[in-house]
Amino acid sequence: MTDEQQRAWRKFVEVLVKVPAGLEGQLQRDAGLTHMGFQVMATLSEREDRRLPMSRLARLASASLSRLSHVVARLEAQGWVRRERDPDDGRVQIAVLTDHGYDKIVEAAPGHAEKVQQLVFDRLTGPQVRQLAKLCESLLEAPADQL
Repeated sequence: MTDEQQRAWRKFVEVLVKVPAGLEGQLQRDAGLTHMGFQVMATLSEREDRRLPMSRLARLASASLSRLSHVVARLEAQGWVRRERDPDDGRVQIAVLTDHGYDKIVEAAPGHAEKVQQLVFDRLTGPQVRQLAKLCESLLEAPADQL
C-alpha cells in the first residue's frame, strides 16, 4: 500500500470500529438490543409478512448463518422472533418477527436513527453523503466470495 492508502485504510478501520461501537452502546442502553439483533428485527419488520428464510435473512443482515442462528436464538428467548419450518420445504427455517418484536423495533428505531444521524450524517454535507453512498457501493461490488 502507498502511504496515502495506508492512511485511508487506518481511518476506514477506525470508522468500522467506532461507529458500530457507538450504535451498539446506544441500542444496549436504550433498548436492550445488540446492533445485530436490531438489524435482524429491522430487516424482518420491512417485510409485509415479517418473515424470511434464515439463509436470505443472513445475507440481508450481512451475517453468517451460524451467527444469525445465535442472534435469532437470543431474540427468540425474548419473544421477539420465532422460527418456523417452511411448510413447502421442511429443511428450510423461517424467521418470523412476532408482534412483541415488532413493537420492540418500533420503540427502538427512533433512538437508533438519532444516533446514526449524530455519528454519521451530522458530520457530512449533502455532497459528502452522496459520495459516501457511492464509495460504499463501489466497495460492495466485490464478488460475494471476497467479502
